[in-house]
Amino acid sequence: MNDFLDPLLLSRWQFGLTTIYHFLFIPLTIGMVTVTAVFQTAWVRTGKAKYLQITRFVGKLFLINFAMGVVTGIVQEFQFGMNWSDYSRFVGDVFGAPLAMEGLLAFFLEATFIGLWIFGWDKLPKKLHLATIWITAVATVLSAFFIIAANAFMQNPVGYELNAARGRAELTDIWAVVTNKVALAAFPHTIAACFMVSAGLLIAVACYHLYRNQHLETMRPLLKFSMWTMVGAGILTILTGDQLGLAMVQTQPMKMAAAEALYHTSTGADASFSIFTLGTPDGVNELFSIRIPYLLSFLSTHTFTGTVEGINELQAQYVQLYGPGDYTPTIWITYWSFRWMIGLGLVSILMSVAGLWITRKGREPKRRWLYRVAIWTFPLPLAAMIVGWIFTEMGRQPWIVFSLLKTQDAVSPGVTGTEVLISLIAFTAIYGALAVVEFGLIKRTAQKGPEPIEPDTPDDTASRPVVTTTVY
Repeated sequence: MNDFLDPLLLSRWQFGLTTIYHFLFIPLTIGMVTVTAVFQTAWVRTGKAKYLQITRFVGKLFLINFAMGVVTGIVQEFQFGMNWSDYSRFVGDVFGAPLAMEGLLAFFLEATFIGLWIFGWDKLPKKLHLATIWITAVATVLSAFFIIAANAFMQNPVGYELNAARGRAELTDIWAVVTNKVALAAFPHTIAACFMVSAGLLIAVACYHLYRNQHLETMRPLLKFSMWTMVGAGILTILTGDQLGLAMVQTQPMKMAAAEALYHTSTGADASFSIFTLGTPDGVNELFSIRIPYLLSFLSTHTFTGTVEGINELQAQYVQLYGPGDYTPTIWITYWSFRWMIGLGLVSILMSVAGLWITRKGREPKRRWLYRVAIWTFPLPLAAMIVGWIFTEMGRQPWIVFSLLKTQDAVSPGVTGTEVLISLIAFTAIYGALAVVEFGLIKRTAQKGPEPIEPDTPDDTASRPVVTTTVY
């Protein structure tokens, strides 16, 4: 019973569930605001009504996700003071700086220009109104950058000095924090993955309508655009993931070793990458494995003769550096989350490649059940991104800030397990209700499809659409 009411365990569960739930909306928001801006640009340049219909349709999906993301993000930030006050006290001076920049700069721009975009359809000139959605898209990406920079400090602490008298880390170089090598590698990787997720949703929506032979004029270009986005963003995700892996090896070699369940330092052919492995938890015995020789060496060092440090050797090094303790993350979580991330992402890309081939030169699928398959593949890129973050955060354990502060030392000392459990149950219930609302709104909007657009009037207002329904 005591373990069940452990404040540390419950606080980790609460923050993890809150983060995953919040993150359901982030990639869709980041991707779809840019898709909205792209199609509105196409409408401004061509004047074709179908592009305006797509703009307003995707824009509704974007706004639904944005609103839900804001609500869940605020609750997530409160937990730093509620459950993780020792963490906030120790690194708040550093960790809070990029978060403050996100709130005061990026989110301020984002919220302001979203408002201008929503209410400016029949009030702003066409090109000025277009600028508002592009500024919103840039601010959304900028917001993601500052949050990733804050997280990167937890992976690779830089730009600080320890104040022994006050017992905390203090900011000395904000430029070092925002140019952290982990942040610079993780940012493009994350943004590219966000575009994969948003493309997955739009592919599913387009296929839903095409399967029913409705909204063909808008859904065909939306499907084609989304599949190309999936492929392009997928290639960028792979390339940037390679760079992130190199940064990870340099800053957190234990995480790479845990990703492969590599217990002993290996070089060259011995540093192989296992597609699938069964073995004992301690890594002593390997029952079955499918391996690619040299691949782990290449991924870790970009050479086929590079050396990859093993878990046992790193554990011994960390004991000497940081004192007695277990510095190994939960291996089965890191091992399988790493593979699920890669596998689900690759399947998502290959599905779009197949879709582009099937629909080349305006062709329609001969087997209409392919549309249904495409609809149900939407969760794949989202699941890949979620397990990728699980790998990132769980692979850092037992540290909450690598080499500086352990997770067990970061939890609020005055919070009891019962208090955390009550809030965990309450949050789960509220988030469950919000999930029903969110899913219902997305489903209703997606199934309804784009609304018809009335012809523009021939006067000066012809640069703007005639709004015949309630604005978002």
